[in-house]
Amino acid sequence: MAGKRKAKRATEDLAKPSKWRLQHGDFSEPVREADPETGTPVAHRRAVDTLGQMLLNGTITPQMHEAGCIFRTLFRSAALDGIATTQFVRISGVTADTMSGRQVDARRRVAKALDALGGHNSPAGSCVWFVVGLEMSVREWAARRGWSGRPVPQPIAGGMLVAGLGILAMHFGLTPRQQAA
Repeated sequence: MAGKRKAKRATEDLAKPSKWRLQHGDFSEPVREADPETGTPVAHRRAVDTLGQMLLNGTITPQMHEAGCIFRTLFRSAALDGIATTQFVRISGVTADTMSGRQVDARRRVAKALDALGGHNSPAGSCVWFVVGLEMSVREWAARRGWSGRPVPQPIAGGMLVAGLGILAMHFGLTPRQQAA
């Protein structure tokens, strides 16, 4: 006869992010608001992303941050992240998934941005693809992927990202081009 298992009691404070979640990045201070539907007070915590952290540290300018956000939005619209989704409505007789016009346009714009960075295999292009597009951390990209499959020291990887964001800011027209005198 098997004995009954005792229920495990939660030892963590459920109002705070778990230890597992905290190892994947920091959070902002909680913002206390009222829930629009019920009116009960809630605390919202936002995960701090790489671009947001770099902007707060002063490593990048607001224009570079905006360029990174534009690239990330285009990357998601182009569906280049490799996440497969299920179609809710299936049409009989259709076997191939077709891309929408929005996805095609987003892919063209991502390709042009990568060309401005020197291509997908350039240092800045590879770094922006993985860190901004796929939202990999700079540390993880530098250690695992790096440029041309070789590990890159983290400070150099951060410099590659800053350079790539500067080029993207100019490509998207957020910073003016300097005229040679």
